[in-house]
Amino acid sequence: MNSVSLNTLKVGEQAFVDSLDFHASNRRRMQDIGLVDGTKVECLRKAACGDPVAYLIRGAVIALRNEDASKIFVIKQ
Repeated sequence: MNSVSLNTLKVGEQAFVDSLDFHASNRRRMQDIGLVDGTKVECLRKAACGDPVAYLIRGAVIALRNEDASKIFVIKQ
């Protein structure tokens, strides 16, 4: 299956983390909030201007900027 960036998910869509395209410190930060290979992510809500976006990750709601979400690759469910 082809992976897409997380910021392409529409509200209500779910996907699984495939890979991260960050340098060391930011990669660690993303892993610390639960974004590791195979983690299920659901797009919950987008701000009126489209940025940031709220995602459900391992039972917690996390807001990510589109800049960061574009570096997280997922496989849609």
